[in-house]
Amino acid sequence: MSLYITSLNTGSNGNCFYIGNDEDAVLIDAGLSCKETEARLTRLGLSMQKVRAIFISHEHSDHIKGLPVLAKKHQLPIYITAKTHLGGRQILPQHLVCAFSGAQSIKIKSLEITAFPKLHDAAEPHSFTVSYNDIKIGVFTDIGDHCENLIYHFKQCHAVFLEANYDDEMLSKGNYPYFLKRRISGGNGHLSNQKALDLFVNHRPDFMSHLFLSHLSRENNCPDLVQRLFNEVANGVEIIVASRLQETPVYRIGINKLKPTLAE
Repeated sequence: MSLYITSLNTGSNGNCFYIGNDEDAVLIDAGLSCKETEARLTRLGLSMQKVRAIFISHEHSDHIKGLPVLAKKHQLPIYITAKTHLGGRQILPQHLVCAFSGAQSIKIKSLEITAFPKLHDAAEPHSFTVSYNDIKIGVFTDIGDHCENLIYHFKQCHAVFLEANYDDEMLSKGNYPYFLKRRISGGNGHLSNQKALDLFVNHRPDFMSHLFLSHLSRENNCPDLVQRLFNEVANGVEIIVASRLQETPVYRIGINKLKPTLAE
């Protein structure tokens, strides 16, 4: 009774997360090409044949650019809101498009996916949790700030992909133009290391086993910096910095308090 999870990639160059059990899986976002998504799953020993659907968080290109080819080739239902579909300006096979709206739970075979609105500068952005047999995984990236929805769902998760996009000082002193700095650090942009840390320290449940720090900025963050920052307060939670260049290993997440291991 486990879920197997991996970040296939996370960052402004592409985002895609795999969550599944022995029979069924879903992808959250499709920001890699179809070819690259397939190649990374193959390297990990995972199969596209188990993927039952793709869920799209919002319309920014790093979350949808591989969607049309991937969905059409594998005939995968695409769960996407109407405004996200419109904003993405992609030609999607209409028979595969499954609209959802607001806070909604969707059953995909043995998995239950719950969507909820988030703070981000997109048309209709959502975050997701994926559940199976009381195991819950959260995918919480591209978030401008904490909100009640985020805190509520974070408290229920055994493992989380959580955005830690930028270090405040690096962003402030960096070369980005002022308007872009304001966009990133504003309430509808991205989550800083410190805000992610505050969420983790103040709201993590006792049963959380893994935290995947995700969507790190190439220019305004440092993997070693954020790894040290969270390791200091991990208190038994395994901290993984997910890469913007390659897939993470597959992790097996269960419901007990014993330290979960890499999937064999």
